[in-house]
Amino acid sequence: MTLVGNIIWLVCGGFFSALGYILGGIALCLTVIGIPFGYQQIKIGIATLAPFGCELVENKDANSPLWLVLNVIWLLTFGWVIALHHLLWAVLLALTVVGLPFALQHLKLIPLALLPFGRDLVRNAWQPGDERYYASNLNQQAAARR
Repeated sequence: MTLVGNIIWLVCGGFFSALGYILGGIALCLTVIGIPFGYQQIKIGIATLAPFGCELVENKDANSPLWLVLNVIWLLTFGWVIALHHLLWAVLLALTVVGLPFALQHLKLIPLALLPFGRDLVRNAWQPGDERYYASNLNQQAAARR
């Protein structure tokens, strides 16, 4: 279902949306001060290419002071517009039964659009050898001990 959902997503506008994000990110990277914001915009564009089968994860340093300052700047300049765009499409797609899975994908992209620094969309299928697999299990075990 993930593959079929991603193909339909790309055909029905996901490709052009991702292309817009990536080109906007490249334009931001042309300025020295816009490089971190351009990188985040490109990251959102890549996440928009195939959102089915992904989940939003927060890095361990997502709430560091530097990321906090960059997220506030992002939120005040670009983030709210991108999040509003995804919210609008989620509402429109949720009006139809067929569009409901796509509306859920737009809702998944809203937190990444609001606060992209320190957050990523990753594939759900973590392998046991993956570093994130062990980190998430260690965090769950530590929380269970408390």
